[in-house]
Amino acid sequence: MSTTTNDAVITSTSDREVHIERDFDAPLDRVWNAYSRIEQLSRWWGRGHVVDVERWEFRKGGHWRFVEHEGDESYGFEGRFREITPKEKIVQSFEWDGMPAHISIDSTTFVDLGNGRTRVVTDSIFHTAEECAGMLASGMEGGLNDSYRALDALLAEGR
Repeated sequence: MSTTTNDAVITSTSDREVHIERDFDAPLDRVWNAYSRIEQLSRWWGRGHVVDVERWEFRKGGHWRFVEHEGDESYGFEGRFREITPKEKIVQSFEWDGMPAHISIDSTTFVDLGNGRTRVVTDSIFHTAEECAGMLASGMEGGLNDSYRALDALLAEGR
Protein backbone atom coordinates (compact mmCIF):
# COMPACT_ATOMS: atom_id res chain seq x y z
CA MET A 1 0.00 0.00 0.00
CA SER A 2 1.21 3.46 -0.75
CA THR A 3 0.80 6.36 1.61
CA THR A 4 -1.65 9.04 0.51
CA THR A 5 0.17 12.31 -0.08
CA ASN A 6 -2.61 14.26 -1.77
CA ASP A 7 -4.06 17.33 -0.13
CA ALA A 8 -7.71 17.44 0.81
CA VAL A 9 -10.08 18.71 -1.86
CA ILE A 10 -11.74 21.80 -0.38
CA THR A 11 -14.59 23.50 -2.20
CA SER A 12 -17.06 26.22 -1.30
CA THR A 13 -20.51 24.83 -2.08
CA SER A 14 -22.21 28.13 -1.17
CA ASP A 15 -21.16 31.37 0.49
CA ARG A 16 -21.76 29.70 3.90
CA GLU A 17 -20.64 26.13 3.24
CA VAL A 18 -17.36 24.29 2.74
CA HIS A 19 -17.03 20.70 1.47
CA ILE A 20 -13.85 18.72 2.20
CA GLU A 21 -12.85 15.27 0.92
CA ARG A 22 -9.73 13.24 1.60
CA ASP A 23 -8.94 9.56 0.96
CA PHE A 24 -6.75 7.55 3.32
CA ASP A 25 -4.81 4.32 2.74
CA ALA A 26 -6.35 2.58 5.74
CA PRO A 27 -9.48 0.54 6.40
CA LEU A 28 -12.58 2.17 7.86
CA ASP A 29 -12.05 0.69 11.36
CA ARG A 30 -8.59 2.25 11.65
CA VAL A 31 -9.72 5.67 10.39
CA TRP A 32 -12.75 5.63 12.71
CA ASN A 33 -10.52 4.77 15.67
CA ALA A 34 -8.18 7.65 14.77
CA TYR A 35 -11.17 10.02 15.02
CA SER A 36 -12.92 8.49 18.03
CA ARG A 37 -10.13 7.35 20.37
CA ILE A 38 -8.56 10.33 22.07
CA GLU A 39 -5.14 8.68 22.44
CA GLN A 40 -4.99 8.51 18.62
CA LEU A 41 -6.83 11.75 17.81
CA SER A 42 -4.49 13.80 20.00
CA ARG A 43 -1.49 12.52 18.02
CA TRP A 44 -2.63 13.81 14.62
CA TRP A 45 -5.31 16.47 15.15
CA GLY A 46 -2.88 19.27 15.99
CA ARG A 47 -0.74 18.82 12.88
CA GLY A 48 1.67 16.69 14.88
CA HIS A 49 2.18 19.41 17.52
CA VAL A 50 1.58 18.84 21.21
CA VAL A 51 -2.17 18.89 21.93
CA ASP A 52 -3.53 19.27 25.44
CA VAL A 53 -6.90 17.56 25.71
CA GLU A 54 -8.76 19.69 28.22
CA ARG A 55 -12.06 17.91 27.68
CA TRP A 56 -13.19 14.83 25.73
CA GLU A 57 -16.74 13.53 26.06
CA PHE A 58 -17.27 11.44 22.92
CA ARG A 59 -21.04 11.08 23.10
CA LYS A 60 -24.09 12.98 21.86
CA GLY A 61 -24.15 16.27 23.75
CA GLY A 62 -20.56 15.78 24.91
CA HIS A 63 -18.07 18.64 25.00
CA TRP A 64 -14.52 18.60 23.66
CA ARG A 65 -11.71 21.15 23.99
CA PHE A 66 -8.16 20.96 22.67
CA VAL A 67 -5.25 23.39 22.93
CA GLU A 68 -2.54 22.98 20.30
CA HIS A 69 0.97 24.23 21.07
CA GLU A 70 3.41 25.34 18.39
CA GLY A 71 6.55 26.89 19.84
CA ASP A 72 5.45 29.84 21.99
CA GLU A 73 1.99 29.95 20.39
CA SER A 74 -1.16 28.19 21.62
CA TYR A 75 -4.42 27.69 19.73
CA GLY A 76 -7.64 26.61 21.42
CA PHE A 77 -10.53 24.78 19.75
CA GLU A 78 -13.75 23.37 21.12
CA GLY A 79 -17.22 22.16 20.37
CA ARG A 80 -20.04 19.78 21.25
CA PHE A 81 -21.13 16.56 19.63
CA ARG A 82 -24.60 16.61 18.05
CA GLU A 83 -24.60 13.13 16.55
CA ILE A 84 -22.33 10.11 16.57
CA THR A 85 -23.09 7.07 14.43
CA PRO A 86 -20.17 4.66 14.88
CA LYS A 87 -18.07 4.15 11.74
CA GLU A 88 -20.45 6.35 9.74
CA LYS A 89 -20.83 9.92 10.94
CA ILE A 90 -19.83 12.56 13.50
CA VAL A 91 -21.71 15.88 13.66
CA GLN A 92 -20.25 18.53 15.95
CA SER A 93 -19.90 22.22 16.49
CA PHE A 94 -16.48 23.75 15.97
CA GLU A 95 -15.14 26.98 17.42
CA TRP A 96 -11.61 28.36 17.20
CA ASP A 97 -10.47 30.75 19.94
CA GLY A 98 -9.10 33.00 17.18
CA MET A 99 -12.69 33.63 16.00
CA PRO A 100 -14.70 33.41 19.25
CA ALA A 101 -18.48 32.94 18.98
CA HIS A 102 -18.14 32.14 15.26
CA ILE A 103 -19.25 28.52 15.29
CA SER A 104 -19.52 26.12 12.38
CA ILE A 105 -21.42 22.85 12.33
CA ASP A 106 -19.25 20.11 10.87
CA SER A 107 -20.71 16.86 9.58
CA THR A 108 -18.03 14.23 8.92
CA THR A 109 -18.89 10.99 7.16
CA PHE A 110 -16.68 7.94 6.70
CA VAL A 111 -16.93 5.97 3.46
CA ASP A 112 -15.41 2.51 3.07
CA LEU A 113 -13.91 2.53 -0.44
CA GLY A 114 -12.90 -1.12 -0.19
CA ASN A 115 -9.40 -2.42 -0.74
CA GLY A 116 -8.24 -0.98 2.60
CA ARG A 117 -9.09 2.65 1.74
CA THR A 118 -11.43 5.14 3.42
CA ARG A 119 -12.80 8.50 2.32
CA VAL A 120 -13.46 11.16 4.95
CA VAL A 121 -15.98 13.81 3.88
CA THR A 122 -16.65 16.91 5.98
CA ASP A 123 -19.34 19.48 5.26
CA SER A 124 -19.12 22.66 7.33
CA ILE A 125 -21.85 25.28 7.51
CA PHE A 126 -21.30 28.74 8.97
CA HIS A 127 -23.85 31.28 10.22
CA THR A 128 -22.77 33.96 7.73
CA ALA A 129 -20.79 34.26 4.53
CA GLU A 130 -18.31 36.50 6.38
CA GLU A 131 -17.65 33.78 8.98
CA CYS A 132 -17.07 31.21 6.24
CA ALA A 133 -14.70 33.53 4.38
CA GLY A 134 -12.90 34.34 7.62
CA MET A 135 -12.30 30.67 8.40
CA LEU A 136 -11.05 29.99 4.87
CA ALA A 137 -8.70 32.99 5.15
CA SER A 138 -7.43 31.91 8.59
CA GLY A 139 -5.03 29.28 7.28
CA MET A 140 -7.56 26.49 7.73
CA GLU A 141 -6.54 24.72 4.50
CA GLY A 142 -2.87 24.49 5.42
CA GLY A 143 -3.61 23.41 8.98
CA LEU A 144 -6.09 20.78 7.83
CA ASN A 145 -3.66 19.30 5.32
CA ASP A 146 -0.87 19.26 7.91
CA SER A 147 -3.20 17.37 10.27
CA TYR A 148 -4.16 14.91 7.54
CA ARG A 149 -0.47 14.25 6.81
CA ALA A 150 0.01 13.53 10.54
CA LEU A 151 -3.01 11.20 10.31
CA ASP A 152 -1.39 9.43 7.33
CA ALA A 153 1.70 8.79 9.46
CA LEU A 154 -0.40 7.45 12.36
CA LEU A 155 -2.38 5.18 10.05
CA ALA A 156 0.86 3.87 8.49
CA GLU A 157 2.11 2.62 11.86
CA GLY A 158 1.91 -1.13 12.22
CA ARG A 159 0.90 -1.87 8.65
